[in-house]
Amino acid sequence: MASLLELVGLRRRFGAITALDDLSFSVPGGQVVGFLGPNGAGKTTTMRAVFGLTDLNAGKVSWNGAAVGPAERRRFGYMPEERGLYPGMLVGEQLEYLGRLHRMSGTDAQIASKMWLERLGVGDRARSKVEALSHGNQQRVQLAAALVHGPELLVLDEPLAGLDPAGIDTIGGVLVEQARSGCCVLFSSHQLDQVEDLCESVTIIDHGRLVVSGRVDDLATTGPRRLVVRVEGDRDASWAGGIAGLMISEVNGGEARLVLDGDVDSDLVLRVAMGAGRVTKFVFERRRLSEVFREALG
Repeated sequence: MASLLELVGLRRRFGAITALDDLSFSVPGGQVVGFLGPNGAGKTTTMRAVFGLTDLNAGKVSWNGAAVGPAERRRFGYMPEERGLYPGMLVGEQLEYLGRLHRMSGTDAQIASKMWLERLGVGDRARSKVEALSHGNQQRVQLAAALVHGPELLVLDEPLAGLDPAGIDTIGGVLVEQARSGCCVLFSSHQLDQVEDLCESVTIIDHGRLVVSGRVDDLATTGPRRLVVRVEGDRDASWAGGIAGLMISEVNGGEARLVLDGDVDSDLVLRVAMGAGRVTKFVFERRRLSEVFREALG
């Protein structure tokens, strides 16, 4: 049976603030699932609830159909947004210590620590203190700490924050590898372009409620047609302003992303664009995840 994390009817209040409001969704094994929402949506509270780090007023978290308890959580890996490492401890020793806490033998913990540091590009920093590392290398070590014991579920809070492109590629590659091995992978990020590249599915919440959930490919191909047009010399796409049933959703460097109602003739759009200047791009495109996100939040 494929692994499955299920969250059902989660409710959490902090005084007058409702952080989670009857939130339900699931995370299947074998996928990288993006967990999205604006600041304050309840993402971190949800992730902490999976690990029992915040009490729930109602709802349940289950793993493969059983309630999540200490034994199940030992098979989970968590990477919090805030740094969760001991700054004055040597990197290698720290990973080995965390592996032992997950009941690994000393030898297995040592082997796994070395392997993950090498895989994440910081194998030469095993004898360094965490506080001596750059932000990006601390992120790599933090991920190694979540992976060292071979978890069946990975929950990662902003793992790509502050990374350079090489770091994003490295960590993204590891997340995809883990999912392909059958691991459940759930991670939050505000870098929607990276989420779109890495994730098979996304879950979007707002004010503690589920607003959208589905496969990235399905979400990208639903809704009105999207057309991208560039007219040479018109950086504001002013040529498109008078076409009925057409909305300009974004203009970037003269390249306009247009949303077309069902009865808008794309040939008419092309003729109007050609009348305004030389058309250097005219192509239908999928809906971006950033558009899905904005529409989901109204």
